[in-house]
Amino acid sequence: MDIFKRIAEHRAESERLAWTGSFKEYVELLRHDPAPAMTAHARVYEMIASYGVEEVDGHKRYKFFEKEIFGLDRAIEKLVEEYFHSAAKRLDVRKRILLLMGPVSGGKSTLVTILKRGLEQFSRTERGAVYAIKGCPMHEEALHLIPHELRADVEKELGVRIEGNLCPSCQMRLKTEFNGDIESVEVERVLVSEENRIGVGTFSPSDPKSQDIADLTGSIDFSTITEFGSESDPRAYRFDGELNKANRGLMEFQEMLKCDEKFLWNLLSLTQEGNFKAGRFALISADEMIIAHTNESEYKAFISNKKNEALQSRMIVMPIPYNLKVSEEEKIYSKLIGQSDMSHVHIAPHALKAAAIFSILTRLKETKKQGMDLVKKMRMYDGEEVEGYKENDLKEMQSEFTEEGMSGVDPRYVINRISSALIKQDLQCINALDVLRAMKDGLDQHASITKEERERYLNFISVARKEYDNLAKKEVQKAFVYSFEESAKTLFENYLDNIEAFCNWKKIRDPLTDDEMEPDERLMRSIEEQIGVSENAKKAFREEILIRLSSYSRKGRKFDYNSHDRLREAVEKKLFADLKDIVKITTSTKTPDENQLKRINEVSARLMEGHGYCPVCANELLRYVGSLLNR
Repeated sequence: MDIFKRIAEHRAESERLAWTGSFKEYVELLRHDPAPAMTAHARVYEMIASYGVEEVDGHKRYKFFEKEIFGLDRAIEKLVEEYFHSAAKRLDVRKRILLLMGPVSGGKSTLVTILKRGLEQFSRTERGAVYAIKGCPMHEEALHLIPHELRADVEKELGVRIEGNLCPSCQMRLKTEFNGDIESVEVERVLVSEENRIGVGTFSPSDPKSQDIADLTGSIDFSTITEFGSESDPRAYRFDGELNKANRGLMEFQEMLKCDEKFLWNLLSLTQEGNFKAGRFALISADEMIIAHTNESEYKAFISNKKNEALQSRMIVMPIPYNLKVSEEEKIYSKLIGQSDMSHVHIAPHALKAAAIFSILTRLKETKKQGMDLVKKMRMYDGEEVEGYKENDLKEMQSEFTEEGMSGVDPRYVINRISSALIKQDLQCINALDVLRAMKDGLDQHASITKEERERYLNFISVARKEYDNLAKKEVQKAFVYSFEESAKTLFENYLDNIEAFCNWKKIRDPLTDDEMEPDERLMRSIEEQIGVSENAKKAFREEILIRLSSYSRKGRKFDYNSHDRLREAVEKKLFADLKDIVKITTSTKTPDENQLKRINEVSARLMEGHGYCPVCANELLRYVGSLLNR
């Protein structure tokens, strides 16, 4: 990559986007496309929608979030539909502070950060273009120049809505610089930028005794008082508070409820009326979305204080729980590891999954549903089928506890423990056992968990270990099967032929002798028993497979090895059962003969080529599975 060429291209792009013209030219621009006059709330929603939306199992998935936020699809769908979309339509929710409330390291800050970054990028597109009065410290909408008496006619003419008044600085400039001539006021295109303090503000609380309200609303410039003679002169005021600079965009209030309550009173009129008080000026208009975040304990303390009722009524609280899907939790760990200096270390397959299983188990709550334990619940949450339970059972469990996912082990703890294991042992490769061992060791140093929680967590580590043991055995057994896919497909087709004959009361032809034979009941049962299909349930199971097969045929689709998850699992388990003794002898022999050594090398090669293992973790896996099979 030519670095300086890319820098030049970026500079040229910024120059291309630059636009300056008179207010009259800006109005003509709005005649063709009124989008630049949209509110800050509408701009945020348009930005999210511009990345696309897809329907998955009756729920909307917003692609804008998918590269950074994992496993929070339902929370994000609620957030976008109930707040962003409604606020964009100018409904009353836009007059509320959005408060993201959830456990530590749950993704609240990340969510706000990607909204800020997204808004910066969106302002560089035609649809997201932002225009402001040139020289305005608050980058305000130029339509504020139009007198209130004329606004109704202008709104009708341009198809826009005009809300708000000129800031004190622009009011004075209109009189002194332009002699009231609105047409000649200059307008420019601005690019939203947190770094340049345009359209994005971030406020972080500090010591209530030393925190100054000027951080939010700006302050008097005492060096100019002698020049301009009055504190109410806009030229003697710095409009550089976070509320000033976040105008036209987004204001992040970090750990909002840590702030002194007097500080938060400034937000009352801003949320309800769209303006705030600063210095010795009339109320200053601001068009911005306020997003705050806090944890559950601080929120409960906040709502218990009667003094906060006014502000509480102006908030929309959105719970942001931990992710509850194992596969999505793995993505979180992969992302965090990729952002660190650990990315050169090889992570063995299933290592992150073992950690994810442990984490998810700590976050789930025991259901009242009969026969459903936490492991089954975890699998259903992750989209796996569990025999005897349907989609309605999943929905019931998801709505059983409103607080599910608001407690448990956070992703940061897991990454810290993995980091600790890597640094301590200076490993080239880390496997599931290393990760689980690191988790277990870290529980002793975890100050915030009680003795009872520690016992529960140790039990969950044991459960995660058992789940990994099953995965490890399956991986090795799969690698031992020569041309596994072909062997599995042959057994699969054979089973289908037999159940078709069984259900239709027909005989089956021997492919070699062409003789007619009864369906092979022994073969069918040996496969069905692998997934717990009882003698009484076998007929219903076979008929269900046949109905699925004919349904595929009617739609012109091929019913193949991957079309039925439970049947595929049964076929795999049957193959593994047949191979178990071979695997056991080969992997556990301390002095393998020539044939066994050849087979071990072939299996190691297959693990590395097809399953993502390195030489170190492939050999460790074979040794470990050998010890498991000998127990």
